Amino acid sequence: MYDVVALGELLIDFIQNGNSSNGNPVFEANPGGAPCNVLSMLTGLGYKTAFIGKVGDDYFGKMLGNTIKRIGISDKGLIYDKEVNTTLAIVHTMEDGDRDFSFYRKPGADIMLDEKDVCKELIENCRIFHFGSLSLTDEPAATATKAAVTYAKQMGRWISFDPNLRKTLWNDLEHAKTAIWYGIQECDILKIADDEIEWLTGTNDYDQGVRIIRKQSKAKMINVTLGKKGSISYYCNEKVFGKPFLSKATVDTTGAGDTFCANVLGFVLDHGLDNLGKKQLEQMLLFANAAASIVTTRKGAICSMPKKEEILFHAERTDSIDGNGCSDTCHRRIYDKSSLGNDRYVPPESNRNHQQIPSERSGRRSRRPGRHGSWPVHCRYGILQCRTWNRPFHGTHTWSSL
Repeated sequence: MYDVVALGELLIDFIQNGNSSNGNPVFEANPGGAPCNVLSMLTGLGYKTAFIGKVGDDYFGKMLGNTIKRIGISDKGLIYDKEVNTTLAIVHTMEDGDRDFSFYRKPGADIMLDEKDVCKELIENCRIFHFGSLSLTDEPAATATKAAVTYAKQMGRWISFDPNLRKTLWNDLEHAKTAIWYGIQECDILKIADDEIEWLTGTNDYDQGVRIIRKQSKAKMINVTLGKKGSISYYCNEKVFGKPFLSKATVDTTGAGDTFCANVLGFVLDHGLDNLGKKQLEQMLLFANAAASIVTTRKGAICSMPKKEEILFHAERTDSIDGNGCSDTCHRRIYDKSSLGNDRYVPPESNRNHQQIPSERSGRRSRRPGRHGSWPVHCRYGILQCRTWNRPFHGTHTWSSL
């Protein structure tokens, strides 16, 4: 059984990496493509993933196939096209790390995916089926994508959709809107960027934009990413804001949204889509925003995804971790055997008030806590609740889902 199966583009992102001695830009060939970026992050978190798509039977296609296999993504659904070359994207990075794309895709192998190429066995044996709009730009991939979505719904799978709009790939932006509305109408989990929701709904009021989306969609969870401003999760009657993790080390924002999306899917895999509370949604956004921040400090995406311990450390040491004055010295990680062996992180000597470690045999605290004593609660990937004896919970950070 696979946790997530994704369908779509797998391509090469040529990202500038300095200049030659002659002053010419030097581009590095990075494996890319939004669906596989999502799968790469999920695989690193311990989930089982598979990809459905097509690359060229050329040097770059073989490079991509070897890359996803090395990462641990199943390539059972990957097809090699002997007639059409692998799709290429030139990524121009701005000073603030934002990007502009130029695609070599007329045609590219990814849009040659035919309905008969889709491995239905993977869809039958997954929990979440994820896709984006790039596989809807051209035929035959558009028909293949819709057939896969229909089959996933028939199988009762959760559907995840990220528009990931690239305007230059559409001959007609009205066609793009129609295709993106299709994805929104079919999905259970929607990740959409701030500029996409404004372009699609005609309003920069995200609450109003989500209301417009909900008139046409039954998506249970809608997450709006705001770039440097953080993110918002809309779930039932809840609206939860996730603070951004800003970094002066940002060099490339490629894959940040995909990283966010992957961590949301990890949360859903562990918690489901029913009866979620505000605190859970806050924890989901905390972890997802932290992960997205890390990936912006690296070039590329598929091969640059952060490890779960990096994300935990990044999230723990940030002041935004909770709103009640609980600083990073109030937290530490204890990784369980199922994910990270017996690896432990204990705070420095100066923080003895927060060094109580539970006994693995009895479940008791190993020593009496100090005035603000606390103890960790195990979860799948680490820490992670901070409690005090003399006051209520002041920050519940249970990233068991991610």
